[in-house]
Amino acid sequence: MIPAVLSTLTGSLLIIAGLIGCIAPVLPGPPVAFVSLILVSLAGSWEIYPLWLIILLGVISLAAALFDSLLPVAASRLSGAGKAGVRGSIAGMIIGTIFFPPFGTIIGTFLGALAGELIWKRPESRPFKAAFGVFTGTMAAILIKLAVSGVIGFYFIKGTLALF
Repeated sequence: MIPAVLSTLTGSLLIIAGLIGCIAPVLPGPPVAFVSLILVSLAGSWEIYPLWLIILLGVISLAAALFDSLLPVAASRLSGAGKAGVRGSIAGMIIGTIFFPPFGTIIGTFLGALAGELIWKRPESRPFKAAFGVFTGTMAAILIKLAVSGVIGFYFIKGTLALF
């Protein structure tokens, strides 16, 4: 069993890292945030949360991380974007996140997708439509991850208060 103070401090850092990971493409946000619930459960001798809730939130956090990979690709396919648009959006997101946080992530995703479509333009492509499709899928994935991490954060706070 770990001390309540240690689980609270470490869990708080994991929640923050998880929320950052929802926007930054470096960390898998929801799974990182989910570890905070495990820490609170360990500190509370597994009596803080029902087992079904821990399993459910674990599965949902993994599903959100999977959607992060699938939604932009699915949206790009629906909008007619090519691989260049998807790769451009990822590059734009990373560059935007590094140089212009937090809004650079959103703007960089769109501009990167547009640049990818324009540079490697196919004759039948519609670059703005494709870029908007990639952008929409990426933003949907970010919102899903933020929602899941927010729910996990709520249960983390609730569980932490139960420890003290």
